[in-house]
Amino acid sequence: MRDLNYQLKQLCHRNRDGSYATQAKRMNHLMLIADQLYDLGFRGMKPRSLKQKHVDALVKGWLRQELAVGTIKNRMSVLRWWAEKADRRSVVARSNAYYGIPDRQFVTNTSKAKEVGTQDLERIGDPYVRMSLELQQAFGLRREEAIKFTPGFADRGDHITLKSSWTKGGKERDVPVRTDEQRTVLKRARQLAGNGSLIPSERNYVQQLRIYERQTANAGLSKLHGLRHAYAQARYETLTGWKAPVAGGPVSRVLSPGQKIMDRQARRTISQELGHIREQITSVYVGR
Repeated sequence: MRDLNYQLKQLCHRNRDGSYATQAKRMNHLMLIADQLYDLGFRGMKPRSLKQKHVDALVKGWLRQELAVGTIKNRMSVLRWWAEKADRRSVVARSNAYYGIPDRQFVTNTSKAKEVGTQDLERIGDPYVRMSLELQQAFGLRREEAIKFTPGFADRGDHITLKSSWTKGGKERDVPVRTDEQRTVLKRARQLAGNGSLIPSERNYVQQLRIYERQTANAGLSKLHGLRHAYAQARYETLTGWKAPVAGGPVSRVLSPGQKIMDRQARRTISQELGHIREQITSVYVGR
């Protein structure tokens, strides 16, 4: 293990802020950031070595990769935590706008749906990364859920069950298996992973996440959270019979009373399948 990775782990062990899930996610982010700094040519760093140039280089890389705004802001939060604990607060600007990080748009009627086709997948060399992408597309999974996915546990026949340790917020949930395509994806995932997960036995989650990010970037694939948007919009059309507002369907104000009931029911279902507590968050995916 490199010195910076080891020392950041020690920093986390000495400062156990937040819940267990929060601590684990913070550790994962820090390990990824340490690896990225090494790849950027910053060698021999220690926690107190953090400087403005390191933050600038990281943020430029994240913006260049077109990562989701929420992802970048989460990483900035972790960087500020590191800076605070290492008594280096001044090296990270208080405002994300200073780095050109845009504000999140929570409700928009512009579709962010994305698909990955056969040619896209063929550009991915790692079979586990390819399989994770297929699961993201087929079931609307988050990236972490698709990387940690264990087919032998998850596949329950007519639905998949996601462990609480895979999910955001630490809440187990079920997603229905409705199509032959989904069943085929699950079959291939089981053939690849056997009794294990989509993280090969010789790697841990952070290592596999790093490979995922590198391979998708090299393949020219970005904004892959859009796979969840595509899933949500397809589910909305299946559940209601008409397209989602962001996909050219009718907006809420023109729906009949009966259609509004179907709309609300569809949004609740989609919210549950995506793993969101608030039904309102579905507007990010399907519009309003």
